[in-house]
Amino acid sequence: MYINVLELLEDNVRDNPDRIALSDENESITYLELQAKAKAVAAYIIRNSQPEDGLKATIHLPGPVAVCIDRDIRSMILFMGVVYSGNFYVPIDVNMPKERIELIFRDLDPIMTIASSDQTIEGIDIRYYADIMEEGCYDPEETEKKLAVIRKGHIDTNPLYAIYTSGSTGVPKGVLISHRSVIDLVEQFAVTFPFPKIPVFGNQAPFDFDVSVKDIYNSLFNHGTVTVIPKAFFSMPLKLIEYINDRKINTMIWAVSAMRIVENFKTFSKISTESPRLIMFSGEIMPVKVLNYWKENVPGAIYVNLYGPTEITCNCSYYIIDRDFDQDESLPIGVPFRNTQILLMDTENSQPVTQTGKEGEICVRGTSLALGYYGARDRTDESFRQSPLSGKYPEKIYHTGDLGYYDDNGLLRFTSRKDYQIKHMGHRIELGEIEVAVCAIDYIDAAVCVFDTDREKIVLFYQAGVGADAFATDKELERDIVKNLGRRLQKFMWPNVYRRYESLPLNKNGKIDRKALAETLKNKYEEE
Repeated sequence: MYINVLELLEDNVRDNPDRIALSDENESITYLELQAKAKAVAAYIIRNSQPEDGLKATIHLPGPVAVCIDRDIRSMILFMGVVYSGNFYVPIDVNMPKERIELIFRDLDPIMTIASSDQTIEGIDIRYYADIMEEGCYDPEETEKKLAVIRKGHIDTNPLYAIYTSGSTGVPKGVLISHRSVIDLVEQFAVTFPFPKIPVFGNQAPFDFDVSVKDIYNSLFNHGTVTVIPKAFFSMPLKLIEYINDRKINTMIWAVSAMRIVENFKTFSKISTESPRLIMFSGEIMPVKVLNYWKENVPGAIYVNLYGPTEITCNCSYYIIDRDFDQDESLPIGVPFRNTQILLMDTENSQPVTQTGKEGEICVRGTSLALGYYGARDRTDESFRQSPLSGKYPEKIYHTGDLGYYDDNGLLRFTSRKDYQIKHMGHRIELGEIEVAVCAIDYIDAAVCVFDTDREKIVLFYQAGVGADAFATDKELERDIVKNLGRRLQKFMWPNVYRRYESLPLNKNGKIDRKALAETLKNKYEEE
């Protein structure tokens, strides 16, 4: 039984010491080298942040170490070094707005801030990877003794990392995840999905986005390689596929938006790939036409729709694509992973929803639940609540804020966020249903609906692609959108205002930036 993710690394050091563990555009590192460098990082952290008498204590309490990340393997080396030091890492993107960074550091108060390259944050003392490596592990024997003391006191509920997500109050929330939860994640993935014998993960997600967690730790568990794909290549899909072929990437766990880019540019008409064998996607609703494009052009791969928020350690349900879907259908989010239970709750009445087809809030219980929000007991209690089904003993369930229902085949289907459900013209409307209908139109690349509460209008933001040039004006295009929607939706669900974008804005995690689009509603627009 694993109780520390470092055991996954050490298994590879024992069995595959010379296998490439991590690679990026510029360098690569074996498992043996990864361990040595991680221990050097740990030694540096211990020497510069912890008093000697603290290391002799029988209890070592993990503290936060902020890691300024980049698209490189050094970020992951620093992560492992922090874990060896007995602490937990917190990925920081220094390109975030200054105010957000200040809020995070005020909340976190890290014991140290380290960086993979020469990043800077005003007012923060940062220790750099190159300097850490130069100082190195000057006394390996003494370092091993210190690491052994720390490891001896480790338990699997110790925090492994914290990822800061957006908070509804405008204050970021540090989601704190334990070793136990990540170990459970990779164990369940391994028994659920047919990973290649030696998986090569094509890392797409930034390291402060929880999708990257699945790359790092599934690779460790399955004795694979994590290959970091340069960010620029997701704006140059031809080079992206060339990179996949060159690096023989066979396993992809990507955001939907990254797969959509390849479809938008019709990339496979210029280049093909047979490398990917397992393709998983999450983060947004996958348009069926995007999925079908990939299936037609990479038919040898297995495709999986994953669902779950950061607070339940990445994913709590999955659906292995086992049939063809029409463009106006939505994909199920499937069934819970083993050792995870999903409850649909009528939260107003604190009662479970058991009827097929009836909607409820998706709630999750099990080992996958986060420890909570770092330094925020009240906010933790709001989302991680006592289960009404187990009143005789403590039992937390996480309220996702997502709505869903079980279909006739027992598959869970996502309908919308609670805050995407609106009341319009006397009708309850799921904005997500409108988005699915719009995205089913051939020439629509992406679409988002926002409800303008001040004007009581449904506003459609859309990105049109191949085929849209057949219309002389945007007005003609919009009339055709309405014509298509007339075959799919009741009239009260049609958008009232249409806004065309050359390219819809994306947030730092690669999802369509709904918040930025909603902000534009503060400006006046022509009401249709």
